[in-house]
Amino acid sequence: MHASATRRLDWTTLFLLAFPPLAWAGNAIVGRLAAGTVPPVTLNFARWVLAGLLLAPFAWRGVIAHWSTLRRHAGVLVAMGVLSIASYNAFQYLALTTSTPINVTLIGASTPLFLLVIGATFFREKMKSWHVAGALLCLVGVSFVLVRGEVGRLAQLDFVAGDLFMLAATIAWSAYTWLLRKKRPAVPLPVLLFTQIVTGVVASVPVVVWELMTQHQPFQWSGKVVAILMYVATIPSLLAYFAWDRAIARAGAQLPVFFITLTPVFAALLSTLLLGDWPRWYHAAGLVAIAAGIWLAQRR
Repeated sequence: MHASATRRLDWTTLFLLAFPPLAWAGNAIVGRLAAGTVPPVTLNFARWVLAGLLLAPFAWRGVIAHWSTLRRHAGVLVAMGVLSIASYNAFQYLALTTSTPINVTLIGASTPLFLLVIGATFFREKMKSWHVAGALLCLVGVSFVLVRGEVGRLAQLDFVAGDLFMLAATIAWSAYTWLLRKKRPAVPLPVLLFTQIVTGVVASVPVVVWELMTQHQPFQWSGKVVAILMYVATIPSLLAYFAWDRAIARAGAQLPVFFITLTPVFAALLSTLLLGDWPRWYHAAGLVAIAAGIWLAQRR
């Protein structure tokens, strides 16, 4: 592992690690409000088009200044845009149209395991025993929360097409994280993110056209939809991606993905604040297991 991945974590790094799952938990709650008003792939497309327009004034000069570097790394940038912008959130929105939240979140909680496998298979990263133990412990903690402390619920899970979409999303995000750590072009962060948005949006166009022509679900403009788009285009998109990039630069590619398992915990807290759904004892038990898994995974 790189030295940056094993050094002591400071408060800034901890904030950068914790902010993306908090933002993505909010995205999951707000995303539910869009159900029935915006088709899932179209929602993802509109989200990133708006995010790109907001970022453009801060990035276009940098794109021109670093154009030669961007051309040299065109293949990597396209792959990063497709994996993160075009694939991850689109697959997640698609998953929620046919799958249940418990299935989707359980599959998403397996991200650390896929990260370890992809790192060992394609990036020659050594899979340490405590990384595997930490990943499994995080998965156990999240699973315990999602089945509400009743292990017997696991036997009742039925996998459908949406589960496969979420599995694809999890693999895509794990691969993107490794590319961000290992192949990141030496350009400023706004330039990198803007380039990813452009490539991801372009790659999404054929799928969006297909969805609008075949699904017969209209894009229903309203004040609610505008508010949803403004939120998803800023907090879980621009700000969370900026934090994720900085977190990986500071802590390496492996540790940040363990923090993704905090997303269901943050979702439970936000549900309490926004929906009045108070946490139960199994939330505390799951949080202890997740925290223990993160601590175990970041040991030297």
